[in-house]
Amino acid sequence: MVNYSIVNIYNMIDQKITIIGGGNLGGAVAFGLIKSKQIQPSDLTVSDRYTSILKKFQEQGATTTDNNLEAVRNADIIILAIKPYQANEILAEIKPVLNLNQILISAVAGLGLPKLEEALSGSGVQIFRIMPNTAIAIQESMTLISTNVKSEEVRNLVVHIFDQLGKALIITEDLMAAATVLGSCGIAFALRYMRAAMQGGIEMGFSAEMAQFITAQTVKGAAQLILESGRHPEQEIDKVTTPRGITITGLNEMEHKGFSSSLIQGLIASFNKC
Repeated sequence: MVNYSIVNIYNMIDQKITIIGGGNLGGAVAFGLIKSKQIQPSDLTVSDRYTSILKKFQEQGATTTDNNLEAVRNADIIILAIKPYQANEILAEIKPVLNLNQILISAVAGLGLPKLEEALSGSGVQIFRIMPNTAIAIQESMTLISTNVKSEEVRNLVVHIFDQLGKALIITEDLMAAATVLGSCGIAFALRYMRAAMQGGIEMGFSAEMAQFITAQTVKGAAQLILESGRHPEQEIDKVTTPRGITITGLNEMEHKGFSSSLIQGLIASFNKC
């Protein structure tokens, strides 16, 4: 059995990682792993059928190939970053060389643990499913993880990997659809708020560039307040809402127009679509 030590004395993962799929998500994970310095580039392999996109990984010292079997055979951890329509074909292709000492992490949208386990039945591979968001490209993703693997050592290793690419949390499989909406679609919802705030800023007199900068830094600061303090958002809101003040006036007008209600309804609509 492989020793799934989380990190060595140099704070690096002692595992060989293969990423199948070098597109937007696979590439973001690859560059995030390299940038975080938690893996030697030579221990990372990226496989993709379009060899033209592999050059950028070669330049970072990673191994590249268009042969999935070659990429998987000697890997400790395999990350699937492929399109849903490719999943059945690729899973069937790599299944014969998978074994119980390996970890397979699927980022395939809509492909749940039961389907993954059915497709890989008999291989013995330890299966995880993840739902990151696009901020993984800058190592700021919220990555939700589900698995039936019982080993705390293995679970901790997978969480550690994605903690280097933002924050990671293990949830139950039945919450993965909700995770898609809140954590993955949530990026778009937050950005739409930012766009609206920028438009308001322009109307009040700021240039587009300045309005964007002020809005982005303000949202970043608000998020950091909650992450670092652990306090409920209303506790922070109370600090800036004085009696008859301009903040409470603006908040109340937004609520009169359905701000919170429309956001919740949008989340639920997306969830129902899932």
